[in-house]
Amino acid sequence: MSARLLKKVLKEQEAALRQQEEELYNGHESESPDSSTPPKNPFDLLDDDNDDYDVVDPDSDQEKDNSTNESSMGNIDGKHPSMLKATINNVSTSDVKTKKKKKKNKKKKIKDDLSASAEDDEISSGLMLENLSLGASSYGNEQITSYLAKDKSAKVNNDDIRAKHCKSSILQIDPKFLRPENELRRIFGSKVVNSFERSHHSGSSSSAHVGRRGSHNHRRTILVSPSERWPRWDGSLSMELMETKDEVHYFRYVHSSSYGQAQRAFEAAKAIHDLNGIASILLYHPYHIDSLITLADYFKFLGEHERSADAIAKCLYALECAWHPMFSPLLGNFQLKYVYETNKPLFSALFTHMKNMDRRGCHRSALEVCKLLLSLDLDDPMGAIFCIDYYSLRAEEYSWLERFSEEYKGGNSLWLFPNFSISLAVCRFYIQSHEGLKERKMDTGKAAASDLMKQALMLHPSVLKKLVAKVPLKDPAWSTILKHSFFRPGHTGIPSLDHLINIYVERSYILWRLPDLQKFLRDSALMVIETLKDNGREALDWACVRKEAFSSEKNE
Repeated sequence: MSARLLKKVLKEQEAALRQQEEELYNGHESESPDSSTPPKNPFDLLDDDNDDYDVVDPDSDQEKDNSTNESSMGNIDGKHPSMLKATINNVSTSDVKTKKKKKKNKKKKIKDDLSASAEDDEISSGLMLENLSLGASSYGNEQITSYLAKDKSAKVNNDDIRAKHCKSSILQIDPKFLRPENELRRIFGSKVVNSFERSHHSGSSSSAHVGRRGSHNHRRTILVSPSERWPRWDGSLSMELMETKDEVHYFRYVHSSSYGQAQRAFEAAKAIHDLNGIASILLYHPYHIDSLITLADYFKFLGEHERSADAIAKCLYALECAWHPMFSPLLGNFQLKYVYETNKPLFSALFTHMKNMDRRGCHRSALEVCKLLLSLDLDDPMGAIFCIDYYSLRAEEYSWLERFSEEYKGGNSLWLFPNFSISLAVCRFYIQSHEGLKERKMDTGKAAASDLMKQALMLHPSVLKKLVAKVPLKDPAWSTILKHSFFRPGHTGIPSLDHLINIYVERSYILWRLPDLQKFLRDSALMVIETLKDNGREALDWACVRKEAFSSEKNE
């Protein structure tokens, strides 16, 4: 039962109860004998009350009232109305006092009746609400229990489906972290960001006013903040719901006829490498996605990162304006498969936008974009799984990264990947440092940071040599460590694993320029050497694990 319907039912019950109280009270007032009593001097009543309250016994008064009422009722039956009026006028002052007491008793009785009726109404309303919530008043205890159990099991099944398709709540997106402007305000303060925006807008105000034909309001979006210089959304792109399986909606972008003509013109210009032809398409179709992505790559090649980021933001604005009403990245019950050609531009634009956020230092925003990119397609066509650990460490989301490694269900265990095996050790190192814990096994059952890093180096020893060369690490101790036979090879002989290691080193080498992490890595490498001296077969065991996890036949 919804809250709105419950509120409506309660209001109706309250109005009915109030009306019943008024009718009951008015009925008792009309039956009271004081309704026909002529007005008397109030001072005389006070005097009579003072005299009578001292001498008259309440029991005798009650008997006198009963006898008086009986005699008066018998005389009323056979008298004319004029004689009845004369009889009423002959009532003594003592009768007025007893009638006043009787009125008080009747008011008390009315009050008791009202409270009793209110209790009855409350009980009946409770029963009615119970019937409304369960669907029928004839349900017994067994039916109610079975109903609740069925509802609970349905909720559990829904949660299982949601966990299967959106990787539980670990990939839930927080919209306030999607926009880089919010993160810049948290880093530098609102005054600094606002002053920069004012100076930036004042410098481009002349060109903005020339380019606009008229003022218009842009749609509010969650991915980017539309600029005033952008043209109005032309609606040339839309999204359709293809099917729904297990409460997961599958969508696909759809091109209009005008967008299809622009797409054919783009393909023709792209075939002959005509950049001017692609730019001319945007004059008539300012939100053609492929043309904007091509110009963004061109501006990035020229070093104009701001114009490149603006083109990507315009792409995301157009793609979000075309979203289906049922498509919401905040709910997580959707899939946008990469196999459809019309869906691919969204993945490309989000991946480029994520790297732009990283370049601006907005790592928390980049993490949210990476989570969105990973949740769009379960197959992860853009390899977001190999970026999310880096952005988590840069955003200092250490606890979230540990939760993600435990809750996210991929094809292989995440700790087998070189980026996750090392990043989880770094994550545990920072958690222990912040909590002031020593290098020991945690009370929660989690391994210490030194054990995790030792395991990562045993599984991927070639990472160490590449990190020392890329950072670079110039401590003399590293030359001694790298002379060991276990760390000497620079390749594993598995193309896919070597590629993943190169990706990790190229993206995450900047993290290892901190002195604390360098010492942590050096101590862990020395622990590996000491372990191999005691038991040389461990190297062979880890080599078997590495070959089985990254076989050359599955070189995706």
